Amino acid sequence: MAEILVVDDEIGIRELLSEILADEGHDVRLAENAAAARQIRSETTPDLVLLDIWMPDTDGISLLKEWSAAGLLTMPVVMMSGHGTIDTAVEATRIGAVDFLEKPIALQKLLSTVKKALKHDHIGQRPPLTLDALAHAALFRDLKKRLEQAAAKTSILMLKGGSGPIAEICARTLQRPQSPWLDLLECTAPMNQELLQKTAGGLIYVSDLASLGKLQQMNLAFALERVHKHNILLVAASSQSLTSLGSRGWDAQLLARLGEVWLALPNLNQHADELPEVIGLFLTQMVERQEVPLRHFSSAALNLLRVRKWPNETGWNDLQALIRNLALTALEEEITEADIRRLLPEAEQPQATLAPEGLRELFEHPLREARDAFERHYFEHLLRAEGGNMTRVADRSGLERTHLYRKLKLLGVAVGRRSGEENGT
Repeated sequence: MAEILVVDDEIGIRELLSEILADEGHDVRLAENAAAARQIRSETTPDLVLLDIWMPDTDGISLLKEWSAAGLLTMPVVMMSGHGTIDTAVEATRIGAVDFLEKPIALQKLLSTVKKALKHDHIGQRPPLTLDALAHAALFRDLKKRLEQAAAKTSILMLKGGSGPIAEICARTLQRPQSPWLDLLECTAPMNQELLQKTAGGLIYVSDLASLGKLQQMNLAFALERVHKHNILLVAASSQSLTSLGSRGWDAQLLARLGEVWLALPNLNQHADELPEVIGLFLTQMVERQEVPLRHFSSAALNLLRVRKWPNETGWNDLQALIRNLALTALEEEITEADIRRLLPEAEQPQATLAPEGLRELFEHPLREARDAFERHYFEHLLRAEGGNMTRVADRSGLERTHLYRKLKLLGVAVGRRSGEENGT
């Protein structure tokens, strides 16, 4: 049967529901609060969640919103409350709950609701992916703060350094809950006031300015003049610079307006050390959303992607497409270096930086021995270069002469007097 998670802070209710559902043949897991529910959800995806609204640590509505924002609301959720109201039920349904049970819960009502919820096709109701689902990475937390800070003071926001999926994730992050969404690339007819009124309070999105034809450019210009009036946020990205678009015949005033407020998306090559975490988060979301089978990257595979040079304009698109393709085509659960090389034959094996030929043998010795050997070579070189003149060797090495003599003696470097040394010539 089904795996059902019951989340309720009252032990009596948890035990009662567990007994009833177990008698029906279901596998029941129990959580006494939101923290325990989060832990269970991180380990598995239940077939159904019965979620209490009033809990001491985090209320059920807040947990439902959290799961929705993080892309984890991939199972049907039925809310429960002894103090339920119509408004609460409506809010829970708006966020993603499929039904509502009011306490005390009648046996037949419970069983019929569970049966109905388990038949509910919840997969198609997954919320769009936002930066909230990727917030474990500092890179995305910082990006979200910058996006929200900029959007709070402007109606038009330009995204530089990325287009396509990463731009949509950013735009979806800024979209108000349940507000209209209009993709300008899908508008094939002239825009009018009626369409803008339908989009009022929402967001107009352009995944790639470079893909807009003449009609869509006119639609964009029409919208730009009216977004403030209709309380619309316009978010546009481009795979080409505004200068390049200008050379292709774009209207100069239109480009100037688009470029007033812009935010540069992180350059992957400048965040190489964070890339393994970023890749892991993207893959987790793809698995959670059932877009790809269960997969994980080996450490060597992650390192190979970490040192790869990514194109500045299409790096984010390339990365996400590569993760998806690797997850879909790898034969084993673990994605290896070999899987990457199959898709990217040009991928280079990370190599350690080699020391100059004369110094390589030093790396075979313990640190102290290697340091002494290097210093010995260093001072012998200076003595030869200065003809044994200790005054000039002291100047070049930055050591006081008494300390220099003591250092050379400890290193076993022979020192001989040279004519003219005492005069510093």
